[in-house]
Amino acid sequence: MADEIRAEMVANVWKIVVADGDTISDGDTVVILESMKMEIPVIAEVDGTVTVKVSEGDVVQEGDLIATIE
Repeated sequence: MADEIRAEMVANVWKIVVADGDTISDGDTVVILESMKMEIPVIAEVDGTVTVKVSEGDVVQEGDLIATIE
């Protein structure tokens, strides 16, 4: 079962740090969100292979799926 990374707030997807299929580790930055002129790194909490579900420039709402990790 895949772990889901979801947005914790309304924000813009400023930068995607990983690519689909990358192997990542707990603590790695997946994307950087921008909200109220602050950069917020979104950190993986498990090891695995990532699938990114957003694009740079997207606006995410609280609860929106950002990525999955299998």
